[in-house]
Amino acid sequence: MILVEAGAGEEWDSRTDWEELAERAVLSAVASSSHAALNNSELAVEVSVKFTDDAELKALNAAYRNKGSATNVLSFPMFAAELLDQIVTADGGEVLLGDVVLAHGVCAAEAADKGIAVETHAAHLVVHGTLHLLGYDHETSDDDAETMEKVEREALSAIGIADPYAVTEVQTH
Repeated sequence: MILVEAGAGEEWDSRTDWEELAERAVLSAVASSSHAALNNSELAVEVSVKFTDDAELKALNAAYRNKGSATNVLSFPMFAAELLDQIVTADGGEVLLGDVVLAHGVCAAEAADKGIAVETHAAHLVVHGTLHLLGYDHETSDDDAETMEKVEREALSAIGIADPYAVTEVQTH
């Protein structure tokens, strides 16, 4: 079974239930992935989601990726993805799959640029980050990027979010 622990900093709109959003996005990402069996495992698999500010993401990005700017989402897997199939068969206990951390300012700016709600973009980023915890990687090859995007589309569709990668044609007269 998947357990989701989430918390949101004060910069995130208090009218939104970020914990519920995180849980829906994580569960959908896992269900759409090649590791869907984790949802029915005897083992409690925890994913931590933190909605924080740009300064924290900038510091994490510098410390772990040697990049001097904030990014929209970072994922910190707690063990190698190739071990996931082994933990599905565990008879119980609990394991931390990893952490997903989102930056409010970057997320809000990207949502505004796309003309979508911050909540919609945040859900996409949680799905994206969770897939990284599950071993998906869009930077290794074009095929891997296509595979990851396909799983993202499926996970987002399952929670009622339109394809973020769809190209809309502009009609001119």
